[in-house]
Formats: sequence, C-alpha cells, structure tokens
Amino acid sequence: MAEPDKMPDDARMDQMLGNLLRAGVLLAAAVTAVGGAIYLVKRWEDRAPDLHQFTYKDVAPAAEVSRVTGIAAYALSGHGAGLIQLGVLLLIATPVARVAFSVYAFARQRDVLYVVVTVIVLVLLLFSLFGSGFS
Repeated sequence: MAEPDKMPDDARMDQMLGNLLRAGVLLAAAVTAVGGAIYLVKRWEDRAPDLHQFTYKDVAPAAEVSRVTGIAAYALSGHGAGLIQLGVLLLIATPVARVAFSVYAFARQRDVLYVVVTVIVLVLLLFSLFGSGFS
C-alpha cells in the first residue's frame, strides 16, 4: 500500500473515512460491552438478572435514558445501563460523523453541489435526532 502522503486525494479521503467508521463502531462496541458487564455485575449482586427482557425498571428514571444529556450524565456516573445507552448513541453518531466528514471532503474538493446536498442531509439527520425531542 502506498504511503499516506503519496496517495491520491480521493483514496486518502476514503481511507480516512473508513478509519472514522471503524473507530466509531469499535468505540461503540467497547462502551456497550463495558456497560453490559457493569450492568450484569451490579444486577447479579441484587438477584439473578432476567436476560429475556432488558428494561430500565429499577435502573434509571425514564427522563435520564430518553435524552442525550441524561444518558451522558448517567453513563458518566458509572451505571451500566447508561453506558449501554451511550454505546448505542455512539453507534448512531458514527454515520452522522461520516456525513459531517463528507461535507469537509467535498468542500476540500471544491464541489459546491455535493457540499450543499450533504449539508442538507446532515441538517436532516441532526433534526431527526435532536429536533424530535431526543435531545
């Protein structure tokens, strides 16, 4: 494989995009796995967990796990359920980060049409996440 500095611009952007997606998925998986382990260990101490249904009953108030800020605060406090939710949010954020990176890549190539279209897609994605009460 060619050195990163010697690669054509498109190939370098593709490689950076692949690395971004890979890192996002691996980070989300790691956070979710750690959260799952913490959740099971803490629940095991109380009683044997019901592995047939994952609920937040007796784990977190509904407000804490229905908003991004609540999930982040709950995860940072070390609760397993909060870390699991944070991992899911990171997994959702990975393709959003890909679209944001695409805006940068198209802007760098000075492709105005694709920048405009990609910004519209990014705005719609962000509105669907934050504008619909999931903030």
